[in-house]
Amino acid sequence: MVRKTFEAEIQQVKDDILILGSMVEKALLDSVEAMRKRDINWSERLFLEDKEINRKRFEIENHLMILIATQQPMAHDLRLLASSLEIISELERMGDYAKGISNINIRMGDTPLLKPLIDVPRMARKGVDMLHRSLTAFVNEDVETADKIPVEDDEVDALYNQVYHELMMFVIQDPRTIERANWLLWAAHNLERFADRVTNICERTVFIATGEMTEIKSTDDEFWKNQQK
Repeated sequence: MVRKTFEAEIQQVKDDILILGSMVEKALLDSVEAMRKRDINWSERLFLEDKEINRKRFEIENHLMILIATQQPMAHDLRLLASSLEIISELERMGDYAKGISNINIRMGDTPLLKPLIDVPRMARKGVDMLHRSLTAFVNEDVETADKIPVEDDEVDALYNQVYHELMMFVIQDPRTIERANWLLWAAHNLERFADRVTNICERTVFIATGEMTEIKSTDDEFWKNQQK
């Protein structure tokens, strides 16, 4: 395979990863909106549609394995292809978080929400925004942007903590609400983990561009480090 053709294959991989990312972004936003509206039928469709995310992930993985096996890439190209394998794995797992939220809504049945969803949708929108920009940074090998995005995870963590404390207040006031509180807490936890995985994508972007495998720390990491001193 001549270099020009190989570069076209690389571009196809990047395009497919962006498509997979878009599928994950939509799945997450839709799963939260279905929960907000208590639309169980919508959640059931979203739960089944996760198979399409998995199918796209395996399609890209197969393409990557063929390129690695047939082209025997070195240096930057090898980092790019190997990191792409990691990134699609992260995206597939993020899709699982969306599927998990759909499952929560289904399992709630006719049980009404303990409280209107306000901060949970905010968490979803922030996580999707972070993911979208991290994938753009990956495609462009934009190290500066990849370094900055993980700090924004603190905003998601703050929203999660707010949701947690509000739900605990409901439980303290009426212990009978504990199950309904747990449903929303599990959904919020999925969103918190979703945002965490964006950091992994950013770290891979830095590795591709620089060859250095480093852990990008958030301000929250520094807080806990100082607490342990």
